[in-house]
Amino acid sequence: MFDRPDAGERAVLVHLDIYADQHSEDPDEFRELVASAGVETVDLVTGSRSQPSSRFFVGTGKLDEIRDAVAAAEADVVLFNHSLSPSQERNLEASLKCRVLDRTGVILDIFAQRARTHEGKLQVELAQLEHMSTRLVRGWTHLVRQKGGIGQRGPGETQLETDRRLLRGRIKAINKRLDKVRSQRAQGRRARQRADIPTVSLVGYTNAGKSTLFNRMTESHVYAADQLFATLDPTVRRLALPDVGAVVLADTVGFIRHLPHKLVEAFRATLEETVQATLLLHVIDNSDPQRDEHTEQVELVLSEIGAHEVPVLQVCNKIDQQEGREARVERNAEGVPVRVWLSAMTGEGIDLLENAIAELLSGELVHQYVRLAPAQGQLRARFYAAGAVLDERPLESGDLALEVRMQLRDWCQLLSHAGLQEDAVVRLADADWLAAAVNA
Repeated sequence: MFDRPDAGERAVLVHLDIYADQHSEDPDEFRELVASAGVETVDLVTGSRSQPSSRFFVGTGKLDEIRDAVAAAEADVVLFNHSLSPSQERNLEASLKCRVLDRTGVILDIFAQRARTHEGKLQVELAQLEHMSTRLVRGWTHLVRQKGGIGQRGPGETQLETDRRLLRGRIKAINKRLDKVRSQRAQGRRARQRADIPTVSLVGYTNAGKSTLFNRMTESHVYAADQLFATLDPTVRRLALPDVGAVVLADTVGFIRHLPHKLVEAFRATLEETVQATLLLHVIDNSDPQRDEHTEQVELVLSEIGAHEVPVLQVCNKIDQQEGREARVERNAEGVPVRVWLSAMTGEGIDLLENAIAELLSGELVHQYVRLAPAQGQLRARFYAAGAVLDERPLESGDLALEVRMQLRDWCQLLSHAGLQEDAVVRLADADWLAAAVNA
């Protein structure tokens, strides 16, 4: 469908500082992107312009410099750290005699390499087709023209029109399959909501250490590497926390500066796990000198997908790469945890993070000393089944004294299932509990 030169493994990178653009891209980050795509960078052409050229994006002098760099390094592809229009891509390819890709094209290529699940492959294909729909070439080549005379009448459309029709059909079919995926995910979320299981979603800039933290907390073996977009397919695991019980921890795809809108739309089924989460863990690479800019970019994407109102706990990762940094919990004026400093690689501070999550999710707790008669063995068994019993002591009367700690909603639900009212449970005073301890 696409009449283009084959892509190679040697690339010339192009980065321009556009004066009119206040949020220019980072050339070092682009090098990491290219390396993550498995492409060797043989040269970097830099420059500056007041505004891009409408025809080639770069000026004619810079175009000659790029052409010389391609010839000298025998490069197969030229990668621009910018968004190019379809016409600019075609003009550059015709002039440079090699394939040209912009920043979005590089990100799409990485996503295509990393997709493993059926859903992930569908989402990547949809993003690719949406991106390429305006970049179809060949127009009148291999054209079936309308002609007069018997046996000369064609279907009445150019090959370009045929390609577009087939592409629209494929996009429609993928969207139909992704709708089914969304409904399945929504069904799973409804089941967790009925069971009162909170969802904690890991978000953050790409390569911030989300998958390493996920593996450390859940003892899983999700693929984690020091490269951009190592994680593409979302992974969900169950995790037990004190005072909260079971929670669902979700590892999601990382964000990046100026994340293409087509990718955001295509991965909406995956990002819905973030939007519907009970708590977001914003993982930040604290050793990155651009952490403030990256944090701002993540917050912009969260706002774009409608997750800006979900409670957030910042996780400052990679303190092992900084001297003098120790694991700690930072709180606001009300004493609520807002930031945790840790190292996912060494495990330092993981216990502090779990306690902070439990504190944010626990809500109102019931911490009572209750007195149970010998006939209330079934209620005792319910407390133990809920994991709420901290201690048990016999009383002189033959009754049992239980120290119980659980969430208020679980307390009410347990009593309801037992067919008891709130005042049916005999509670002990602290003095009685201490007396029981002496007798024991």
